[in-house]
Amino acid sequence: MTTLHIEYCHPCGYLKRAVAVQEAVLRQFGTELESATLTVGDHGVFAVRVDGQPVFDIADDEFDVDDIVRRVRKQL
Repeated sequence: MTTLHIEYCHPCGYLKRAVAVQEAVLRQFGTELESATLTVGDHGVFAVRVDGQPVFDIADDEFDVDDIVRRVRKQL
C-alpha cells in the first residue's frame, strides 16, 4: 500500500494547510493509502511525499490543494 507524508512548519502556521491537503487526499484516495501522516517541522517547511518520493515542496511551488491532489494521483 501507499503512504502519504506531509511535513509542515508549525511556527509558520501551516497546520491548516497540512490538514486540508491530508483531508483532500484521503477523500480522493483513502482506500488506496496505508497511511497519511503529518509531521511537525520548522524553518518554513511544507513538503508532501508519496512513498518517500517528493510530490510538493513549498520552496519550489505555490500552494494549491487541488494541484497537490493531482500530483499525488500521478504517483498512485
